[in-house]
Amino acid sequence: MGEVTAGLSIGQVAERTGLSVHALRFYEQQGVFVSPVRRGSTGRRVYSQDDVDWLTVCIILRASGMPLPALRRYTELVREGAGNEEERLALMREHHVRVTDQISRLTQSLDLITFKVGVYEDLLDGNGPA
Repeated sequence: MGEVTAGLSIGQVAERTGLSVHALRFYEQQGVFVSPVRRGSTGRRVYSQDDVDWLTVCIILRASGMPLPALRRYTELVREGAGNEEERLALMREHHVRVTDQISRLTQSLDLITFKVGVYEDLLDGNGPA
C-alpha cells in the first residue's frame, strides 16, 4: 500500500516558506498555485509538499523582481502542461534580461558605495585631507 502523507496546514506552509498566512491567501486568490489548494473536511486549506515546492519557485521569482502578472502567466503555462515550452522560455528570457540589468545597476551602486566607504575610512583614519 502506498504511503499516505498528511497535508500541511496554512500555518505550517507559512513557517516552511517564510510567507505570511495573508501572503499565502493572496497568492491563492491571484491564481499562483499550479493546482487548486485542497480543502479538508472542515473547510480548512490543506497543502501538499508539491504546493510548498512550487511556492519556493514563486518566492524566488518574486524576490528577483518578477511582476505578479508574469508570475501568474508562468503559472498558467505550467498548469496547462506540455506544449507551451516556447512561451515559458520567452517569459524566462525576458525576466533573465531584467534581472541581469538589475544586477548591473546594483553592481554600479555597490562600486560607488565601496568607494565612498573607503574615502570616509581614510578620512577617519587620518589618511585623508583635513
